[in-house]
Amino acid sequence: MNQDLLDPTEVDQFGLATAALLQHGSQSLPAGIQDRLHAARMKALSVQKAEKIYVQQPVFASTSGNWSTGSRTIWNYVSWIAPLIVLVFGLIGIAEWQQDSRINDIAELDIALLTDDVPPDAYADSGFLGFLKNGHLAESEQDSLDAPKSNTPS
Repeated sequence: MNQDLLDPTEVDQFGLATAALLQHGSQSLPAGIQDRLHAARMKALSVQKAEKIYVQQPVFASTSGNWSTGSRTIWNYVSWIAPLIVLVFGLIGIAEWQQDSRINDIAELDIALLTDDVPPDAYADSGFLGFLKNGHLAESEQDSLDAPKSNTPS
């Protein structure tokens, strides 16, 4: 389809030969024409857009699937080690906080048992637990029935 195109080396040779012919031909021109050609060249160079240059850099795929350039700086290591350190210290802090919370809960229970009038063995008795569930209710009902009698004048 595009068989008449030249390869890059032939294009470069053609460009060099054309530039040499133009340079040789421009020397025999009158001074006024040379000045106008020079001004036209300068104008063309000033409006020429900057050409993007692509630089190839070796890129390697690691076993984790990430792409890297092969040159590892200290920031590459710190970028994944720093969150790991924060995570470890966070987990240690949470474990310490939970342990302190458990110790405080046990201490509160011990204080409640030791300062209560009822001996600790009573809490192990299932009948006593039933008494606690029903006993307070029965006492509150009895107190509510006794209250109107005390208000009556005698």
